[in-house]
Amino acid sequence: MNNIHEIKRLVSPAPRPQSLAWHDNSLWMGSMETQKVYQIDPETWTVIWEIQAPGVPFGMVSIGNELRVLCGETEEDNRIIRRLIPGEGFDPEFELPCPDDTGSQLGFDGKNLHVSQWYNKVVLTLGVDGQPTRSLPSPHGICGQAFVDNSIYLATTDEEETDNYYLTRIDLNSETPTATDIARIPFGARALAFDSQNLWTNHREQNEIVCFRRPD
Repeated sequence: MNNIHEIKRLVSPAPRPQSLAWHDNSLWMGSMETQKVYQIDPETWTVIWEIQAPGVPFGMVSIGNELRVLCGETEEDNRIIRRLIPGEGFDPEFELPCPDDTGSQLGFDGKNLHVSQWYNKVVLTLGVDGQPTRSLPSPHGICGQAFVDNSIYLATTDEEETDNYYLTRIDLNSETPTATDIARIPFGARALAFDSQNLWTNHREQNEIVCFRRPD
């Protein structure tokens, strides 16, 4: 199995980049340290806009004209999905608790929101009420998620403190979707985002954001 092919590796505008999303021709990043969400111009690599999140922004995804951000809030680290309106801020009325109060990464297939549970090794499809309607297993713990065509791409690992990470794909074209490791990620990756051509992830502990070629 080959390593991912890196296209560029850039210094994060804030330390410990945790979540990523591609929205409105911008890369959006949530920092674990500052607990802010940043809109980044991918051409100039400058911050266009930033906003304080209600908690640690663990996961993020674009939905139409908005974003959803999965936050860890309160001393108990409750996992809650929030609505972020670009240029305005977080909607104080929108609050969608994660199933079983756990989850880290978000995905959107054009219709349904998906939340991944790292240690349970599943991607859950959520209904309009926030309850799971489907569970898709992963062979490893999940630390990144992005929809590409009719597949879910995951950043995964069995050993969080090592550099043994994988790019795993769940093909949704079959009646019984299965997950397959398609490339190695040789660093501790966090998050995945797709810009319509390439994938992005964070090398969080190096404070870097990495763009890499879609391997298939």
